[in-house]
Amino acid sequence: MAEVGANLSAVRERVSRAAERSGRDAGAVELLVVTKTWPPAVIREVLEAGQTLLGENKLQEAERKMADLPSGLRWHFIGRLQRNKARKALELFESIHSVDSLRLARHLDRIAGEIGRKPSIYIQVNTAGEESKSGFEEGELRETLPELTGLKNLQVVGLMSIPPAVSHPEAARTSFQALRVFRDELEQGSGMRLPGLSMGMSHDFEIAIEEGSTIVRVGSSIFGPRTGAVAQG
Repeated sequence: MAEVGANLSAVRERVSRAAERSGRDAGAVELLVVTKTWPPAVIREVLEAGQTLLGENKLQEAERKMADLPSGLRWHFIGRLQRNKARKALELFESIHSVDSLRLARHLDRIAGEIGRKPSIYIQVNTAGEESKSGFEEGELRETLPELTGLKNLQVVGLMSIPPAVSHPEAARTSFQALRVFRDELEQGSGMRLPGLSMGMSHDFEIAIEEGSTIVRVGSSIFGPRTGAVAQG
């Protein structure tokens, strides 16, 4: 898959140009390469191109890959996290993008304290109020933010959202705008800093960056269409 390196380079350039359009330096936006379903042999191609920030959404799959890949990589968890898998997630990942309830946050905080970790977290917000998606409603988060940011073993760095399915990337803009505006309101109302916005995937990451994203989650634009089961090697 020699094209993987070229695709990564092209995505990096698109990230840089989108950041410039938003009035920011390219370094203000992190590229999280989503490696789910791809085997270590393919992932090594992005490592050879200097990529060290990787995202996975399934714990068992991630653990298998981590055993076959170099240490020192930065792994972020981007999938829905069940409470009974919180300990393993904290052992494997430096950041969790999908903290979708106060109950989960409290559970993560307790376990992080037990194992001596202090991960960064993004609070998932259901900006569109979709029943099919998890995440805090805006009013709920306004009420619980002081407790969330006060958890001693978690670093709340910002918000995350997944926009409704749309037929064209431009149609996701209003969802990204909504998260940024809500983040700004939270900061102004509470005096707390929430600098991170985890939003944007392969089909819409440039729009997300234009609307303030600080980290985009990109997989298929780099690796191509996903193949399903994870191959070995």
